Amino acid sequence: MTIPAEPQAIAPSDVPRRSLGAMLNIGAWIVLIVAFISFRFAVFEPFDIPSGSMTPTLLSGDYVFVSKLAYGYGPYSFPFLDSVLRHRIFAADPKRGDVAVFVNPHTGEDYIKRIVGLPGDRIQMVHGLLTINGQPCKRRRIDDFTEREWDERYNRAFETTRYRYRETMPNGVQHEILGEPTREAEDSLPQDDTDAYEVPAGMFFAMGDNRDNSADSRMGLGFVPLDNLVGRAVIRFISVEPEAHPWEIWRWPWTMRLGRFFGPIR
Repeated sequence: MTIPAEPQAIAPSDVPRRSLGAMLNIGAWIVLIVAFISFRFAVFEPFDIPSGSMTPTLLSGDYVFVSKLAYGYGPYSFPFLDSVLRHRIFAADPKRGDVAVFVNPHTGEDYIKRIVGLPGDRIQMVHGLLTINGQPCKRRRIDDFTEREWDERYNRAFETTRYRYRETMPNGVQHEILGEPTREAEDSLPQDDTDAYEVPAGMFFAMGDNRDNSADSRMGLGFVPLDNLVGRAVIRFISVEPEAHPWEIWRWPWTMRLGRFFGPIR
C-alpha cells in the first residue's frame, strides 16, 4: 500500500513575493520604454536624408541625429502638439552656418538645409558667391565631386561630376559646397545671381550645400519662421548607398558607407 505524499505547504509569503517581482519587472520595462520614447522625442531624433540637396555635407542615404534641445521646443517638436505649443519655449536662436531640420511652411514636409541668413540679414548670390550683409563669403575651388544618386524611374544609379568649393562664412564657419555640373560653365545658372533678400524678424534664410541642386529659400521655399525649427543636425550615425536600406542585412558588405559612420556634421 502506497501512502500518498502529503501536499507541500506553500509559505503564505511566496505568492505575493512572486507577484511583486513580476510587477517590478513589468514596471522596469515600462520605465525603460517611457525613457526611450522621451529621449527620442525630446532630446535626439533620428532623420534620414532622402535627397542630395545637402551634398557633400550630407549624402542621400545618410542617417543623422538631430538635437531637439538646440533651439528649444516649438509647434513641430512633438507629434500632435502643434495646437498646444504655438511658439517655441526654452528658445535659443540658431547660428549662421547651422545645419538644421525644419518644417517647410508651404508643404509641411521636413527639410534639412544650412541656415545662412538670420533676422535682419541681407542675403544675395552674386556670380556664385554667397553674400551676407554686403560681405562675400570666401570660396576656394578644390577637387571636383562625383555625386551619386538613385533614379527611381529607371531603377538605376546615375553620377554627375560637380564643381566643389570650400566656403568660409563671415563668422568663420567652413564647409564644402557644390556648384553646377562640370560640363557647364561655372556660376552660369540663374540661382548664381539673385536679388537681395532682407530676412524679416522671426524668420531665417536656408540654402542647401548643393547650391545648384537645392530647392531652398532662393527658389520657392522663401523665408522660414523660426518657430518651424525642429532641431540641429549634429552627427551621422550610419550611411548606406541611396538605393539600399539599413535593414537589408544581406547587402551590407556592398551598400554600407562605413567611412561615414558616426561623423560630426559641420
